Amino acid sequence: MREPPDAETGQLAAWLAARSNVATITGAGVSTESGIPDYRDGDGNWKRSPPVQYRDFVESEAVRRRYWARSFAGWPLFAATRPSAAHVALARLERTGRIGPIVTQNVDRLHQRAGSRNVIDLHGRLDVVRCLASGHRFDRDEFQMRLRDANPDWEVTPARIAPDGDADLEGIDFSAFNVPACEICGGILKPDVVFYGESVPRETTAAALAAMESADGVLVAGSSLMVWSSFRLVRAAVARGIEVVAINRGRTRGDDLFAFKLDRECGAVLAAVANVEAAARNRLA
Repeated sequence: MREPPDAETGQLAAWLAARSNVATITGAGVSTESGIPDYRDGDGNWKRSPPVQYRDFVESEAVRRRYWARSFAGWPLFAATRPSAAHVALARLERTGRIGPIVTQNVDRLHQRAGSRNVIDLHGRLDVVRCLASGHRFDRDEFQMRLRDANPDWEVTPARIAPDGDADLEGIDFSAFNVPACEICGGILKPDVVFYGESVPRETTAAALAAMESADGVLVAGSSLMVWSSFRLVRAAVARGIEVVAINRGRTRGDDLFAFKLDRECGAVLAAVANVEAAARNRLA
């Protein structure tokens, strides 16, 4: 038998049950249980080196060599990750109609792999590579083979995976790493994700804001909301009088805006809420 929900889980389950179209904003906290680390600590501060900046990537060949060498080492580990309990629970809640669109800051596509269908990838997707000159897009697995062919002697075992699918490689000379250009036009290739210092595409921002506007509640799961692209969504919802609740370990930028917050791990809470929902449906059947 499943254990009865605790008071906090019951509060969240009741809040969801009172609504028909809850939009969800997710961050790194739903993917840490999948083995993908996050950048920030419980206070929302950097706990590791900040990610690569868009301008540096575009302007510096050395930065691109370093990025793609680290990505070459980390991609197999990143691609092998599996959905967490949080991803699975959100997919269950979507199937029963308890939640609507998911706007995720993550680039790992684990929501989709867990079965969620209505997902907006706010910061793009790491399994796609884009040419900055022509806009052509390529499969990341195929590009991994191109990287391997261009660097047959490059054998580095990463110590651990890094948050953006690359790897922590220290004390290595990246100057000999070869980065293939776009096969179609010879342009610079970049993962199809939003780097720091780069703007979220307008159509993506519009879709995310539309999801907030049509919602009758917003759930934040595993995000400190320290980046503007997600925090603005919470502000937009609150401005329209829509209640926002959160599950997140530690401080967030939106703490003063939430109707209530559960300072707990996302996976356990969301799995328990999905079980409450399933039990309620069984009683009505």
